[in-house]
Amino acid sequence: MKAELLLHERYQLMAEAFAELRVWRVPRPVRGSAHEYKYSLAYVVAGECVFRYDNKAGKGDHKPVGAVETAYSFTTPSKLLADFWRDVDRWGRK
Repeated sequence: MKAELLLHERYQLMAEAFAELRVWRVPRPVRGSAHEYKYSLAYVVAGECVFRYDNKAGKGDHKPVGAVETAYSFTTPSKLLADFWRDVDRWGRK
């Protein structure tokens, strides 16, 4: 089985800001993760990635914010999307 693209969307949130979301179902967990999903969700402002959620092979589930990476506790794709949009909302209020 090949990776199955479940979601690929881009939202223009403001003139200088967008969110890009990509989620795949994979045949086996990505190295460093324990689930069947590969994902990359990014919030970009003025050409700079402000933060993202991803599980790049070897790094596992994590959330880079600028130069700082923190672990992310993945449970479900729905929770991942909710957490991402919550952070987009928080960032937009700054």
